[in-house]
Order: sequence, then structure tokens, then C-alpha cells
Amino acid sequence: MVAAGRKRVSARRWAERLVLPAAFALTVGVLAVVFYYPVLSVLREAVVRAGSLTLAPLLDVLADPFYTGVAHSLFTAPLSIPAGVLEWVRAGVPPVEFGLFGFTVYQALLSTLASVLIGLPGAYLLARFEFRGRRTLRSLTILPFVLPSIMVAVGFLAMFGQSGLLNDVLGALGIGQVNLLFTLEIIVLAHAFYNAPLVTRLVTTAWETVDARRVETARALGAGPFRAFRDIVLPQLLPALLTAALLTFVFTFLSFPIVLALGGLRLATVEVWLYARVQDLELAEAATLGTIETVLSLALTYLYLRYEARQTTASSAIAPSRRPLSLGWKTLRDPVRVGLAVYGIVVLVLFVGPLVSMLVESVTGPGGLTTAYYEFLLAQQTTTAVGTTRPLPAIVNSLTFGVGTLALAVPMGIVVSVMATRGGSGSRVAETLMSAPLAVSGVVVGLGLLQTLVFGTTIAGYRFTAGGALAIVLAHAVAAYPFVTRNVTPALAGIDSQLVDSARSLGASRFRALLDIELPLISTAVLAGGAFAFAISIGEFDTTVLLAEGVDSYTMPVALERYIGNRSLGPSLGPATAMGTVLLVVTAASFLVIERLDGRWEQ
Repeated sequence: MVAAGRKRVSARRWAERLVLPAAFALTVGVLAVVFYYPVLSVLREAVVRAGSLTLAPLLDVLADPFYTGVAHSLFTAPLSIPAGVLEWVRAGVPPVEFGLFGFTVYQALLSTLASVLIGLPGAYLLARFEFRGRRTLRSLTILPFVLPSIMVAVGFLAMFGQSGLLNDVLGALGIGQVNLLFTLEIIVLAHAFYNAPLVTRLVTTAWETVDARRVETARALGAGPFRAFRDIVLPQLLPALLTAALLTFVFTFLSFPIVLALGGLRLATVEVWLYARVQDLELAEAATLGTIETVLSLALTYLYLRYEARQTTASSAIAPSRRPLSLGWKTLRDPVRVGLAVYGIVVLVLFVGPLVSMLVESVTGPGGLTTAYYEFLLAQQTTTAVGTTRPLPAIVNSLTFGVGTLALAVPMGIVVSVMATRGGSGSRVAETLMSAPLAVSGVVVGLGLLQTLVFGTTIAGYRFTAGGALAIVLAHAVAAYPFVTRNVTPALAGIDSQLVDSARSLGASRFRALLDIELPLISTAVLAGGAFAFAISIGEFDTTVLLAEGVDSYTMPVALERYIGNRSLGPSLGPATAMGTVLLVVTAASFLVIERLDGRWEQ
């Protein structure tokens, strides 16, 4: 009996020792099947013809003026470039076309600049002033990671469209109309909506670590406020600012739903044109575009990771105290407070306006208040017409996929966090696993999943396929688990290693120490990461729009895009805004969970 008991204990301990390595291997396996293999299949499609390696497809795209504009000469006739430049200068430096890639870079640069200009005052406000609602305002900077981008696009359509809320207000004031639809300006503004809070969040964190003693020393030595800021504060903010700018550029370079809804093919970026090629079943050309885009985005992400790693240093600085902020008639004499008040108005128009406009549009018709658009959604639910987008299946699918994503993404994120913080040599692998899905376009991943899982892959004579619903859950999990890791890793790294060492010295396995000691201590961070994963699944559009099949797998964002594009519904955005409001309610619940848990974790 005793010997049998010892054998059971020994077997259990061996099993516990294998749990984490097996979980890590399973995570790598999921990533290999759902991410690496599909993406590599897209890359292979671009460089393999008739079983042989070739650069011809890539060169065909790069040499096409439609894609690279004037830069196509680099690939067709590089020796003619000096003469071409001289001729261009003699002609008076006329405007030149940079093609689809050039426009994508141009709009990303403009969006990055706008995001920085709008985000920096917010960082100054949060870092230097204390006021009622400051903590809530700072929590709102996570909204870009929660709000579905296709829903934000609907809000911008409802506010800045020809019959939008902004023109209604301007008309009431006797001012002429402004129509920003299908212009570069509205795309840049929508990108700023998403990325300015990211700039604010990163720069605020850096600003709060500026050593107040160095600033006070500079002022005591005769430096004015501007000189002290330029010489002491700005150098410490630049790393965070450059990091935020680089991230913003990557995000806007890969932007898809916002450009699709607000610009269409008229202002198409590489991502939108790639989607159009897939829709036209030009899969080879789409794969070539996806390959070039992926190489560029991976290079930019690599630069970001290298730069971020170089800037990670411990700090014992004394943060500057925040000044109380109150607005009244007396503060009108303070130019700083006046500027912040003006900035507050801009923030209300840009960040609150689109969401409010969507809500107003959903209950407003030509005759005033109405519930007709919500009644329309209910009517869609009972119709049997082919091609009808019914709201209830979209809602059920979104929630079901969100739960499935939680079941996969949370364990994957925890495993990668454990390897990153406790894995020694495996931490480098864990970092790579964590970062790669963030750097690849969702449309490229969706195209790869179509070619491999949905269309099927033959292995050893057997054909393996995964239906749209399963493929969507797997794709959502891969997209969401890095956000679980981003929440769990700092919390896990903050646990005193002596607690784990003590448990191990008493005979606990690595898995048992994680289960009994570490996870209870970081439960709030795990729950926050899970809420992020759920919210990302609910709002994911890029991959889902390619994988959704019929009523079995389309989600709320996909249904929302179909309502936008369905001209049979008339020019009104009412049905789309009604569906967007339903989506807003679900994502707002996710935000409230994240905000509460994030606050508890910080405390």
C-alpha cells in the first residue's frame, strides 16, 4: 500500500513537471498551425511558381507604377535614375506619383503626426495636473484596444457625413456644410481617434518618471521653464514619444476597416487593395502584396522591439507633483489653462462626437425620434430572403467566439508569460512568439487560413479542413493572447521569486507553484487580460470578414460592415448605427471590467 502510494505521488509529480513544457509545446503547435503555417503559405505563394523559387511575382508588383509609382524605376531601369532625377529638377520639381505603397506610407505618416499632436497635450494634462475624473480619463486611453474599428468608422460616418450631426449643428448656426466623407482628412482623424490615446498613455507614463530634482536644480541655476523642459524633460520623453510614433505608424500602415469604410477603393491602402484582390479571387496577386506588406511590417516591429529593449531601465526618480486644475473665470488669464480648455473641446468633438453621433443617428429619423431602425433589425431577424444579414446570429456568434477565444487565449498568454519571466533561455523564444502576431496584417492571416485550413491541407493522403467558425475562434485566440501576456507578464515578474523558491524547496513542482502561489497573486491581471481577449474577439474584423461563412460564422462587426455597404437599405445610416449601438453596449461592458480590474491591479 505504501509503495503504491509512493508510486502515485511520484507519477503525479512527474505529470506536474510535464504540464508546463507540454502546455508550451501545445501553444507553439497552435501558433504553428493557425499563424506561422498560414502566413508562410502566403509567403510561399509569392515566391514559388511551378515548384521553383522565383522573385518574378515580387518584381512584377514592385515594377508596376500602380503599386510603387515613380519608384518603379528602381526595379525596371535603375541606371536611368540619375538622368531621370536631373530631368525632374529641370522640369521644376513637379509632383510625382508614389503609387499604392507610397500613398499607404503617406497616410500613415500623416496619421502618426496627427496622433502625436493630439496625444501630447493629453499626456501633459494627465502627468502634470490633478483634477476630478483624472483616473477615469486615464483609463479611457485603453479604448483603442477595446472599441471595434468598424464601429468607430460608423461613428465617423454618422458625425462627419453630409447629413451627419456636425452638419446639423453647423446648419443650425447658419454655417455652410462640411463633407469629409471619402477624403484623406477623415481617415487621418479616425486614425488619430485610435492612436492619440496610445501616445497619451505611453508619454504620460514616461512623464511621471521624470526626476523632479533635476528639474528643480535646473530652475535653481537660472533656467527658465522652457529651457528646463528642453534640456531635462524632453530628452526623457523622447524614447516614449518615438516608441509611440513607431507603433502608431505600424498600426496605421496596416489599418483596414477604417480605410475600407471611410475611403473605400478611392483611397485604398495596401491592406484594402489586398482585401479587394481576395474578393476578386486574385489570390496569387494578393499573396504577393501580402508578402511585401508583411516584410515591411515585421521590419518595423523589429525596430520597435529593439528600441524598446534599449530604453527599458530601472528608475528611482522622484516624480514631479501634479498641480490642482480648476477652470473658472479667473483661469481665463492663464494661457496654459485656456489652452487645456480648448484642447478639451477638441477632444470632445473628436473622441466623444462620433460615438454620440452614432447613438443619436440610431434613434433619429426625418421626422424626429424613432425606433424604426431597431424595428428594422428585428424585421431582418424574421425574414427568409437569401443573403439577409440577421442581427441575432451575429450577436450569438460574437459572444460564442468570444468565450472560445477566452478558453484558448488566456492559457496561451499565461504560458508565454511564464516562459518569458521564468524560462531562462526560453524567454527569447517567448518574446518572439508574443510579438509576431502583432506585426502581421489580419487580412494576410485570413488569406493564409483560407488557403490552409478552410480550403484544406493534405497530409499523408488525408485532407484536413477547419470550418469558418473554428478557424475564426483560432484566429481570434492568436490575435488576443499577446494582450493577455502584456497584462500577465509584468504582474508575474513583480512577484518575489523567494516565494516560488520556498515552495520548490518544499517539494512543489513548477506547475504546482504557479497554480497555488503565483496565479492567485496575479488573478486580477489574468482577469484583465481575459477581458482584453474577449473584447478583441468581439471587435475583430480583419480576419473574420474573410473567414465568415453564411449565418454560421458572421459576427457583429461583419454584420455592421454589410449594413454599411448594403445600398438597398437607402442612404440612411440608421440600420448600421443601430447595429453599432448594440456592439457598443457589448464592448462597453468589456471596458468596464477592464477598467475596474486594471485599477485594482495598479493599487
